Amino acid sequence: MKPFRVWLRPLGDFCRVRVDNRENAQWLLVQLSGSFVFKTFEPFVEDGSSTSCSFQVPYNPPLSRSGFRSILTAIPEVRLMSELA
Repeated sequence: MKPFRVWLRPLGDFCRVRVDNRENAQWLLVQLSGSFVFKTFEPFVEDGSSTSCSFQVPYNPPLSRSGFRSILTAIPEVRLMSELA
């Protein structure tokens, strides 16, 4: 799989994740579901004005903001972007 861009926007107890295109978002969700701390997420939404999709991940005691970033950066295909989602 080719590398793809991912943007994060912290929203209190949640994090909005925006991913380049639907296929990449679905693939990323499969990868994240393999993590014992990642079992729930809000349904993803396609952005009608672009090819990106977004979903929200809840932060909870086993999953902190920095822990989630670490999980994402450990996935070789993910390119975290500095611009907010």
